[in-house]
Amino acid sequence: MIIDIKDGNLCILNYNNLSPGQKIKFVLKATGSGSWHFKINPKSNPEDPDIMDLEDPSILDIVLPKVISFCENLSIPYHLSSSASERLNIIYAHKETLHIIRKNSYDAKNGDVNKEDFKQHTNFLKTLRRPLYDHQKMASYHLWITKKGANFSVPGAGKTSVVLSVFERLRREGKVNALYVLGPVACFNPWIDEFKETLDRKPSYKILAGGNIKERRNEYHRTQDFPELYLSSFHTLLNDANYLETLLSNKDFHPFFVIDEAHYIKQTGGAWANSVLQIAKYSDYKCILTGTPMPNKYKDIFNMFEFLWPQQNLITAEDQLKINFYEENSQWGNAEVKLNDIIGPYFYRVRKKDLNLSDQKFLDPINVRMNPIEREVYDRVFNYIQHNTLEQYEHGGNDEVIGRMHRARMIRIRQSLAYTKLLNNAIPDYEEVLYDSDIARKIANYEEIPGKITAILNLVKNFKIKQEKVVIWAHFIGAINLIETHLYKNGFNCKKIIGETPVQSTNNDQQELNAEQTREEIRKEFLDTKSGLDILIANPAACAESISLHKTCYNAVYYDLSYNCAEYLQSLDRIHRVGGSETQESYYYFLQYADTIEPSILGKLKEKAEKMYQIIDKDYPIYSLDTGDLEYADVVTANEPV
Repeated sequence: MIIDIKDGNLCILNYNNLSPGQKIKFVLKATGSGSWHFKINPKSNPEDPDIMDLEDPSILDIVLPKVISFCENLSIPYHLSSSASERLNIIYAHKETLHIIRKNSYDAKNGDVNKEDFKQHTNFLKTLRRPLYDHQKMASYHLWITKKGANFSVPGAGKTSVVLSVFERLRREGKVNALYVLGPVACFNPWIDEFKETLDRKPSYKILAGGNIKERRNEYHRTQDFPELYLSSFHTLLNDANYLETLLSNKDFHPFFVIDEAHYIKQTGGAWANSVLQIAKYSDYKCILTGTPMPNKYKDIFNMFEFLWPQQNLITAEDQLKINFYEENSQWGNAEVKLNDIIGPYFYRVRKKDLNLSDQKFLDPINVRMNPIEREVYDRVFNYIQHNTLEQYEHGGNDEVIGRMHRARMIRIRQSLAYTKLLNNAIPDYEEVLYDSDIARKIANYEEIPGKITAILNLVKNFKIKQEKVVIWAHFIGAINLIETHLYKNGFNCKKIIGETPVQSTNNDQQELNAEQTREEIRKEFLDTKSGLDILIANPAACAESISLHKTCYNAVYYDLSYNCAEYLQSLDRIHRVGGSETQESYYYFLQYADTIEPSILGKLKEKAEKMYQIIDKDYPIYSLDTGDLEYADVVTANEPV
């Protein structure tokens, strides 16, 4: 039997020359279900040699050593062609290199560094414009020696500066000539800004997202004078993966490839994930960044490490099955031990407590009295929902309908707490009538100034006197518009940032780019101490990721709240981050209507936040961003005077 490599694929020839017993064992292993995925080539002539080859040539480096090992264990005679022998030597050399990287990365992660190497790296870091903090220096060194690593540090830890420091050293040593960043559009401007702040030069950059499709795709055929920084979105990669392969295949193009907010590629078999894995084999230096590597399940991390080490098969199919089994059976400890044994050395994680930031000051909630009409409307909506169960739907067993009505009812309650007139807005697939025609008329003709608006104006006056900036968080766009209107009426200069976070179904990169540019211009104006813009109104969905306000803003006011703990924590971090919050305390103000469910919402949110902080500080933080129906249960079990 001959093991050969032809046209980039692994081939087995003359396996029929084996003894019957050996042939049966080998063919079953080669072509059977869940094995090596060989296919037997049909013969056009009986005298043609017997040949089987891999269905997927990309797994050649994984399968070849397995074939050799299987043959040797069962004493099956084989002959390696010169091409197969050469490839096998390369595979073993790569395996040895990976073993060395694994050991060095593991030692560095645990503080056992090569003192001379670490000194050399820290001396290099001293040449950068922006000094790195101690936790960033260790993260930078770890990524430097790992070459294809992950940084799972918490949001606000300064991951971008870490990557830029490694890129700069690689660039100076002639190992890379471009930084290619793939991520949501919202990360583009921060990368451009951080590049200049960290490396003391404005990069030549190219945005490969939106714009003229023909011009964009022509860029993939560039053969010289490559921009120093490329920025592209997940959606663009979905459409341009084949074109990007052309650029990555260019022998003169040597990128450091970075995936920012890598949790977007967590879905195994997802379109974005498949596009990322398609181009995984091209770069010698890669990095993935996310503060939430496993938002829901341990398997969320599989794609990330397949991208980093596509030919090394770090997390094998058997490993994945075992980890999934542990998770399905709530054997969390076993799953973590298994994962850590496989990927532990290849990622670095800085916890919130490691950042040495100043305290976050959560001031006592400001209790606000509702004005008469909003009190009447809220009481009517709340009492209806509390006393009218969904029992008729529960008997039908239609969980989807029940869940949709639970969510819609909670939206109605939150609308009545934010701005009464929001109750006029339709909710898709929800037509329940919660009040009579008299209340409906009062809502339609609502002109009363909500009590929270008066409270906001009083707070803003105090910030104005102290010459301090403030970000006001609100969830409903109608409420944001209301706040903006009344601030303007009272002579306060303010601007708003509203929108949605990127989702996989987004199909208009240009529209997203335009919206992001507008958001970035507002953010920069707000941060400018001489701009005269000291009030920013935003919803957490628009500012959930990649937006930093901490350098000149230290106050946040929460006009209303939702039960989305992930967005809440992200909003807290907007004014509490590395690069300013080490010495400056952050202050948080919460408005809540007295004798409503709002104190319960805040209490539950703080409780969830504390639990999530405990989870996030672990190496393998798994938590659900979906609060389920807990929020609805708060309503139907509430016992409050209304």
